[in-house]
Amino acid sequence: MINSKRYGSGKPLIFIHGFCEDHTMWDNFYQPFTDSHEVILIDLPGFGDSALPKANFGIVGIANQLAEWMSAEKIGPASLVGHSLGGYVILELVNNHPDLVEAFGLFHSTAFADPPEKRATRNKVIEFVEKNGVEQFADSFVPQLFYSKNRKRLAAEIEQAVQTARRTPLESLVGYTQAMRDRVDRTDVLQFFERPILFIAGDQDTSVPLEKSKEQIPLIQTGTTAILKNTGHMGMFEATTESQTLLSNWLLL
Repeated sequence: MINSKRYGSGKPLIFIHGFCEDHTMWDNFYQPFTDSHEVILIDLPGFGDSALPKANFGIVGIANQLAEWMSAEKIGPASLVGHSLGGYVILELVNNHPDLVEAFGLFHSTAFADPPEKRATRNKVIEFVEKNGVEQFADSFVPQLFYSKNRKRLAAEIEQAVQTARRTPLESLVGYTQAMRDRVDRTDVLQFFERPILFIAGDQDTSVPLEKSKEQIPLIQTGTTAILKNTGHMGMFEATTESQTLLSNWLLL
């Protein structure tokens, strides 16, 4: 079962965290939306308090688990916002269960599949973690998600994110790394989805390069797109107010 926290009332708005994160990453972000929506923060299977998925899972399988949970909880159609990995899951949910999705947002995410060099990096991550452990990986991985000029200002938030990542089970870290490596291109979803899409990128994001984000924006028929200045991969921390405003305006479309 998927662990969730719910706040407010109204139409459902689901926030989905990224890799080596859990629902608590949204704790200082979601509050403005509870006046108009039932905000639902979830832990993806294998993170936080959600049980590990079965072995050899993929992004499609995780999206199907999310769909089963939404149906069981009678949630939907919903607006969903996914950070990085969370966006990959949402794209598969839209592709396979469009009736559950009212609108969706990609927050520092991409519809492109991994290019060969990124796939090679994923394999190196698996090798590193299996040799050195999750904690050592988390200590080096998490700070790099933030633009270097923001790290001093956000030192407390980075430390909290590091501690969350350190609690990731080894099986989850390896399994999701493989799943992200092997996911397929879903730019077709961006092109053919007729309801509002939110697309937020960072101009200093090293995980989703700016040029790749710029290639996707023209594919979107309707919605809200933005490139946050002086922002890495963590706009919910690095540009909180601006990101909240973008999301609020998108929900009104």
